Amino acid sequence: MNLHEYQAKELLKKYNVPVQEGYACGTIHEAEEAYRQIKTQFGSPFAVVKAQIHAGGRGKGKVKETGVNGVKVGKNLDEIIDFSKGILGGTLVTLQTGAAGKVVNKILIAQDMYYDGPSERKEYYLSILLDRGTGQNVIMYSTEGGMNIEDVAHDTPEKIFKEWVHPGGGLLPFQARKIAFNFGLKGEAFKNMTKFVTNLYNAYTGLDCSMLEINPLFKASDDKIVAVDCKMNLDDNALMRHPDLAALRDVTEEDPTEVEAGQYNLNFVKLDGNVGCMVNGAGLAMATMDMIKLSGGEPANFLDVGGTANAQTVEAGFKIILKDPAVKAILINIFGGIVRCDRVAQGVIDAYNNMGNITVPIIVRLQGTNAEEAKKLIDESGLKVQSAILLSEAADLVKKAVA
Repeated sequence: MNLHEYQAKELLKKYNVPVQEGYACGTIHEAEEAYRQIKTQFGSPFAVVKAQIHAGGRGKGKVKETGVNGVKVGKNLDEIIDFSKGILGGTLVTLQTGAAGKVVNKILIAQDMYYDGPSERKEYYLSILLDRGTGQNVIMYSTEGGMNIEDVAHDTPEKIFKEWVHPGGGLLPFQARKIAFNFGLKGEAFKNMTKFVTNLYNAYTGLDCSMLEINPLFKASDDKIVAVDCKMNLDDNALMRHPDLAALRDVTEEDPTEVEAGQYNLNFVKLDGNVGCMVNGAGLAMATMDMIKLSGGEPANFLDVGGTANAQTVEAGFKIILKDPAVKAILINIFGGIVRCDRVAQGVIDAYNNMGNITVPIIVRLQGTNAEEAKKLIDESGLKVQSAILLSEAADLVKKAVA
């Protein structure tokens, strides 16, 4: 589950991680009040307006309707109001959002961190995530922080450092000092960076994050170390331990069909292809998607109905697939084990009858528990459904459907 920057920063503060202070705003009036508070609190007329969407590259991105960048620095109230009007409610397009962009429903009015001379300040990069290859958490960091960290990784990979942390032992003091040393810090800045990294790792594990990125990680002229930006992703499987964090989910930032699928406990991911597929089991789903590609089609979705699916959940998944106008055919590939084939067949029949006229071809391959009963249900339903026994047969039917 992704969090907005302002949400992530509030969580980091609970772990004593210094962050750029700010106030989330949903209206221009709230932005005005937030600016006045920032100005009073920090004594500077400068403040930053930051679009709050689940995507990076906001500083380089532009709002479609106004051409305003997703991050702007204002030096007075009038500029803050103008920038807020140009961002709030608009569609921000960045490299990560694609051409469609994302609607900005909230902005963050934050303190200006660049109050000192350029010779005194420094931007770094630091992130923590799981390295599945080693079964350990890894801290990735670089002295070259800022908006162009992707270019650093591509052009000068030697400037990207990695520190692996065993989850059983946690981050050891010498590792935090090593990171501060590789940043080239000394004195008070060295001590502050060591504390920062330690507290940040505690936040990563305490909140059950799957990814935590600070870019830029800022060193001010007074040697304070501050998280100016934060991207935080929480492990969905751990949210049962954090009901308060589950409440932070912003469904407006997610694909509506994926949100709807989640309500039925369906594992659904929207893709850009033309063949919808419904499968039970992630492994079989991946194999089915490969088969679709080899047949000349492109998967329109990943949909695993799981082991507890019934006719109602299958019907819901079927309807979700058909909401995609790009779908030219639907392949249902079920190997009945825990999931009975007749339940799946009944769900397809119910969805077909409830939705009325369905124009796209439907290919069904049901094998395993109650497969014969399932075939009988479909054959006697009068539906225009093509059945297959072998995967190769299903592949040929898919090929004809998308030709």
